[in-house]
Amino acid sequence: MSEQRTNGHTVSRITVHIVWSTKYRYSILEGDIQQRCRTILVQVCDAEDIVILKGVVSKDHIHMHIEYRPSQSISDTVKKLKGRSSRKLQQEFPELRKRYWGQHFWAIGFGCWSTGNITDKMVNDYLEHHRKSTNDNDNFIIE
Repeated sequence: MSEQRTNGHTVSRITVHIVWSTKYRYSILEGDIQQRCRTILVQVCDAEDIVILKGVVSKDHIHMHIEYRPSQSISDTVKKLKGRSSRKLQQEFPELRKRYWGQHFWAIGFGCWSTGNITDKMVNDYLEHHRKSTNDNDNFIIE
């Protein structure tokens, strides 16, 4: 696992598991296309200062566990990953343009789940402990 990021006045370690699939779930990510897709995704992440913790290019979908900066949004990140890879793959593999005639290589949407080494219960217990350890008049409780 990577270290915490420090930048200016922030310290963070934000990680997420993202998944997206090919349009119509066609099993098109095989051989050279699969390898090139992996290379493109790595290049996009390097350019955007995104750390790939783990990733899998399956025949019809992608799984990536990434770490990103607080100033980045997941939707913009996935948009860049899907957009750049779609454009490059269709440019380099003409057979994809025939199958995906509308130039939409990836299915609409994606899935994402935050990850980390603490649970919701741990955060709530910490907040409850913090509330009890100080004078309640000094805290503004949000519930």
